[in-house]
Amino acid sequence: MPQYVLPDLPYEYAALEPHISARIMELHHDKHHRTYVDGANKALEQLEEARSGGDFSTIAAIEKALAFNVSGHVLHSLFWNNMSPEGGGEPQGELADALKRDFGSFDKFKKQITQAAVTNMGSGWAALVWDSLSSRLLTAQIHDHQSETLVGSVPLMVIDAWEHAYYLQYQTEKAKFFDAIWNVWNWEDIAARFAEAQKATLVLGSPQGDGTPRRRAPKKSPQHPAGRA
Repeated sequence: MPQYVLPDLPYEYAALEPHISARIMELHHDKHHRTYVDGANKALEQLEEARSGGDFSTIAAIEKALAFNVSGHVLHSLFWNNMSPEGGGEPQGELADALKRDFGSFDKFKKQITQAAVTNMGSGWAALVWDSLSSRLLTAQIHDHQSETLVGSVPLMVIDAWEHAYYLQYQTEKAKFFDAIWNVWNWEDIAARFAEAQKATLVLGSPQGDGTPRRRAPKKSPQHPAGRA
């Protein structure tokens, strides 16, 4: 059975200092992210056991654990690649144009997604997502790893708002962490994800010029030849 695997960080633990400390990166990746990978694999094993034994009495708990842990694995894997020691600044090209189109300006986008992170009570994420149904960029405030998501959207850029992402360095001043992280965004990675996400479709109808899905024309009733019922 295929297993989920913890990916290596694309840089050294200390590469994002002073914005994110080496100790936070080490604990965050090696301990927290690994826990989600292990949890996802355990849930897969439990599902296999349930199928083999024909006993699905615990299916609700297993599916909940699978959603939580797989989502945590995906979001953390994105998060590491979304950042770079050579990051920061603003995006260029098609992504920059799309942010201006869908949010009004880069500054408005930055304020919106940062507030989605700051106001996430408890554990969760803020994300920039591509909504293939409306063909536009949106932000999402994700609770835990999997709740309040926009079904059908593709995450492009994510901000970890769990305490383990910042507390060791910023303690109760999490807003400072959400400001500092703008110095390490890897816009090349985010732009590449944006380019790929635009190819995705839910096969629910193409958007019209105003962004709303096209409706298929109703099928015409078959016409019988004249003189036949």
